[in-house]
Amino acid sequence: MHKQNFKIILSFLLILVSNFIFSQKKFTIVLDAGHGGSDHGANRNYADIGRVAEKDVTLAVVLKIGNMLEKNKDFKVIYTRKFDEYPSLSDRTNLANRSKADLFVSVHCNSAQRSGAYGTETYVQGPDQNDTNLEVAKRENDVIFLDEKDKQTFGSYDASSPESLIALKLQQSKYLESSLLLGGLVEDNFVNKDKRFSRGVFQKNLHVLRMNAMPSVLIETGFINHPEESHYLASEKGQDEIAMSIYNAIIDYKKAVDRKSGGAFTTTKKPEPEKPVEVALKNDFRILLMSSPTKYNDNDPALKGLNYILPIKENGQYKYYYGVTNMASVKDINLKTAKDAGFRNAFAVGFMPNQKLNSGYYTIELYVGDKLNGNSFILQTLKDVERNKENGTFYYTYGKLYTLEDAVKLQKDLESKGIKNTIIQKVYK
Repeated sequence: MHKQNFKIILSFLLILVSNFIFSQKKFTIVLDAGHGGSDHGANRNYADIGRVAEKDVTLAVVLKIGNMLEKNKDFKVIYTRKFDEYPSLSDRTNLANRSKADLFVSVHCNSAQRSGAYGTETYVQGPDQNDTNLEVAKRENDVIFLDEKDKQTFGSYDASSPESLIALKLQQSKYLESSLLLGGLVEDNFVNKDKRFSRGVFQKNLHVLRMNAMPSVLIETGFINHPEESHYLASEKGQDEIAMSIYNAIIDYKKAVDRKSGGAFTTTKKPEPEKPVEVALKNDFRILLMSSPTKYNDNDPALKGLNYILPIKENGQYKYYYGVTNMASVKDINLKTAKDAGFRNAFAVGFMPNQKLNSGYYTIELYVGDKLNGNSFILQTLKDVERNKENGTFYYTYGKLYTLEDAVKLQKDLESKGIKNTIIQKVYK
């Protein structure tokens, strides 16, 4: 009798142990439909289809992704919203962190001042070494201050402080590799499966990514203000294709994670040592796209739709640099993006952060052309503007700075005052 009871108990214990060993932890993914409620995001009215609003497109795409993932027993799907409401950025990130999610995917639509901008972009989180405060995508960050909760959460954040920068680097480096992997898979699917134009994968200080303790991406699915692309975004076909490309990227991402970890069922296998975290480089790297005697303003077709371009004038030539990072992996991605856009001879150039010029200085070229009259906006706004005349052309410059970072800061200050399309000029003396 005792022997029979022992066998029953032993069998029961073996079943429990087997269930424990071979049970599979679900892969938890948080899907975030950008904007919502009173925050429409990017939007535009069209005569034939009415208003296309970012909040509607993102919700439709996210629900489609979630519906596909929920059919897979390996996934647990959590939504930041499933209808037209506005969760604060704090609510979105807190939900992901409380859920101990394995992945955070935020879906958005893009917009630009010119209607010709088009294509997809994916962002991963990373500190921008040349910013002295929160420099984030303007459209996304306008949302931060819509409610008091976000003001309290983000109001005291200062990315220029050493403590904040170190914390960001540590957090960023832990998840950067995984985020870049997913971002690359998403953009590859957009190009190869949907035949769309990818503008690349970027590293940027977006709040909805910064506060997440997990690999995270923000996907810009296209430009609302581009007539053809907005019709695609608003269509059932377009939303189905976008959702399928993101879904397939998530599936491939999980497969890659499982391969790296040895699979979901190998709980008794000795864990492999973690791959060393990518270490930040000493220099910042920008991608030199081209040198030209011609000055191109933002969104000029010659720049082939690329954003985050820094022109620097040297010896009468305008050098156009794309992106900035101190991570080797992101540098390689930026270089690939530049070449894919058509700049086949592009290459990476290193800049030592806050390096002072041994000779010469930086100044801001405000205006080139005919002589300005005393009532011009530039001369009314600024004092100590220098004017030079060469071959009948007037050159107006402002400031004298000795590091590129200071020159970039002054350029942004001028832009905030309404003086735009300026150029940083390197003067040799």
